Amino acid sequence: MASIDIRNVRKNFGIVSVLHGVDLSIENGEFVVLVGPSGCGKSTLLRMIAGLEEVTEGEIRIDGMRVNERAPKDRDIAMVFQSYALYPHMNVAENMSYGLRIRKAAREKITAAVSNAARKLELQPLLARRPKALSGGQRQRVAMGRAIVRQPKAFLFDEPLSNLDARLREQMRAEIKKLHRDLGATSIYVTHDQIEAMTLADRIVAMHEGVVQQVGSPLELYDRPANLFVAGFIGSPAMNFLSACYEIGAGTAGARLPDGTLIALSSAYQLEQGASVTLGIRPEHVEMSPASESSLRATVDLIEPTGFGIILHLGLHGLPFNVFTLDRAALTAGPTVTVAFPPQHLHLFDETGMRALETSLQKGKG
Repeated sequence: MASIDIRNVRKNFGIVSVLHGVDLSIENGEFVVLVGPSGCGKSTLLRMIAGLEEVTEGEIRIDGMRVNERAPKDRDIAMVFQSYALYPHMNVAENMSYGLRIRKAAREKITAAVSNAARKLELQPLLARRPKALSGGQRQRVAMGRAIVRQPKAFLFDEPLSNLDARLREQMRAEIKKLHRDLGATSIYVTHDQIEAMTLADRIVAMHEGVVQQVGSPLELYDRPANLFVAGFIGSPAMNFLSACYEIGAGTAGARLPDGTLIALSSAYQLEQGASVTLGIRPEHVEMSPASESSLRATVDLIEPTGFGIILHLGLHGLPFNVFTLDRAALTAGPTVTVAFPPQHLHLFDETGMRALETSLQKGKG
């Protein structure tokens, strides 16, 4: 296995710039997920690591060696594609062994490698079948098996579960995570699904418009998103946002909403009195509460039972606002409800969209 270093990498297609100076270091054996909306540049970055796209500017190193000018076959990486890319005229064993056969590996080595990968992926009963006789999940396991038998320095996954239904995606996520645990392989995984990112990654790289927005563990991005993009992209249902003005007093700090309601904050921030801010709170952290001075009344637009919990789609200050609760009494909510925001679960972003920097309440000035 190997480390991968990406240094100030840029990519242009003609006059269109799609990656704007990406810097990222991936440790040996680490599972890193590139996540972001379609068009953010994550698949382009993966293809540049694989050698399928040229680097316009910057440098990519695999195991300390610059690979910018190296052909894909000389980079010692294996890629698993969204489309499986299996040969329809070959059976499972032949598909899995193809990479070793073209490298003229010894027959004993090929047999042992295919047998080992088939055992890990529970493919032994399917080795004689052709791809048309396999389900989508089985085909994806064959594609992963073909990568495993090569024992490459790194595995690259390009949205490998996008073609599967919800239940199969859940099963395959678990299989990929177990596989990574067993192999200890350096892996880079591309997805637009933030649930996949949260459940699979050692570290997440959140990307938007060709720029890395934040790098950290899944819970770091969930608990302390660096900006409004990350806050809104990570988490399901998505974080709620409200416009407000920052207020600081003697030992207190708050966010004043347009209707005059003052929402208490647990910390003071390095912001000027009256600064425009965006207040964020995740739906699962909103409290359904009796009316009080700091609570807000919202209209109920839609109630969605999910089995485990209930999502309430509300209207608050003319904006969509979601609440996730485990309390089934919410199923009988009337036309309006009152909600409250626990200060410890609030997020504050400045007028540039970046997370506001906290300071001690004792340092606040009236």
